[in-house]
Amino acid sequence: MASRIPIIEQCTVSNSLHQGDIMVEDLAGYLARNKNLIFPHRHNFYHFLLFTQGQGKHSIDFETFQVEPWQIYFMSPGQIHTWDFEGDVDGYVVNFDQDLFKNLLVRPEYMHAFSFFSGLVKDEVFVVKEEERTAVLTIFSRLQQNQRDLEFAKISLLYLFHVLEKQRDPRSFDKGTLYNHTLLRNFLTLIEAHYRKLRLPKEYAALLYITPNHLNALCKEALGVSAGELIRKRVLLEAKRLLVIQDYAVADIAYELNFNDNSYFTKFFKKLEGQTPEEFRKNTDLKKQP
Repeated sequence: MASRIPIIEQCTVSNSLHQGDIMVEDLAGYLARNKNLIFPHRHNFYHFLLFTQGQGKHSIDFETFQVEPWQIYFMSPGQIHTWDFEGDVDGYVVNFDQDLFKNLLVRPEYMHAFSFFSGLVKDEVFVVKEEERTAVLTIFSRLQQNQRDLEFAKISLLYLFHVLEKQRDPRSFDKGTLYNHTLLRNFLTLIEAHYRKLRLPKEYAALLYITPNHLNALCKEALGVSAGELIRKRVLLEAKRLLVIQDYAVADIAYELNFNDNSYFTKFFKKLEGQTPEEFRKNTDLKKQP
């Protein structure tokens, strides 16, 4: 079965400095070399951009954003995106492999503690604050100049993540707030790993060693939605991806996502999306987005 949304590998978009694990390049040059890469696609690597100038639109997992200077966005492997930039666009682009930090960090999952790797699109797009822009540009510049030094690049990248995370939320966490923040990130990570089979908040609460009521209150306070809604939204997102990535039959998608039958899956999808899976597929033309 042919894929409707191709997966792009690092070697396809790399410049001459690319060493296989990380690529750092000025955005204008990257776009000039990959000017035909405007069709909807996915990556098998992490990908993030900083815009210092430019306009247009950019879409990630069916959500569209207006491009503006000093906007940064992060994308994890598997997310669907496309763009329609306007004017003189510039900034930086960084691509890095999924296993880049495997031998550096004792806990590779530590990366998911950063909010922009939460898997929630709303966390992945933000504007760098003015007081941090000089520091952020300096880090990007040094990364680009020294990307052949892999250990330097890894440490610099982690430092950049810390700077960006701090500027997003400068509050000083007390122990209780920090504990809840960690619980929430762990919950989101567990959803990513188990959403195909675990659908009930109580199942995740058990894995986190907390009560379902505590988990639900945590989600509502931090994100404004229930724990169950977060789980359902992740299942819905995967269903949308499968509907546009390949010409799967709806029954096959229902089976892939562990629904008991096609009818139950269709009811689930329509309740959350307002249209049936087939209607969504017919009405969603990613080639015309954003």
